[in-house]
Amino acid sequence: MTRTRPLLVAGLLVALTAIIAALVYALPKASSSGASALATLHRDPRHDALGEADGAVPDGVTVFDYTVPAVARLDPDLLKALRRAATAAADDGVAIHVNSGWRSAAYQDQLLREAVARYGSAQEAARWVATAATSPHVSGEAVDVGPADATAWLSAHGAAYGLCRIYRNEPWHYELRAHANDRGCPPPYADPTQDPRMQQ
Repeated sequence: MTRTRPLLVAGLLVALTAIIAALVYALPKASSSGASALATLHRDPRHDALGEADGAVPDGVTVFDYTVPAVARLDPDLLKALRRAATAAADDGVAIHVNSGWRSAAYQDQLLREAVARYGSAQEAARWVATAATSPHVSGEAVDVGPADATAWLSAHGAAYGLCRIYRNEPWHYELRAHANDRGCPPPYADPTQDPRMQQ
């Protein structure tokens, strides 16, 4: 009996130590990348300090929502082309929603920081998010659309309106290419890191 008790206590201590270690391991690390990753998981840009006025887009926004800055501050020619395309898409039963459009430089910087935390490096993040200095979203010259039937519709018909998919890894990202209705869209880059505009 006296030999069993120390073994039982030792076993309980080992089990308790293992449980505590597992809990500590599951907690976010104190490193800046861990803290950023945790912040990213809990951040909703629509409720952030950098919100709609900086380009965050509420759900269900279309190219006809004049009061949403992400739409209203798009390049006028791009917006005109998008509205023409959206009208034609609606005739085919497809609604083109804006998931992202114009963004402030501060909002673009925030998205880039979040991408670095998510993807683990600036090099990998650059495949998805440009700097504020190079992003066509900051200049109002790019729009990210959805849902999937809208991106499929634009892929098939966008060139007729001068709207071209720019990156193969981003089927939602469209920009205006004025001569696309005559010459077709240029071949898309694999991702933004292949775009010469991003090398500035």
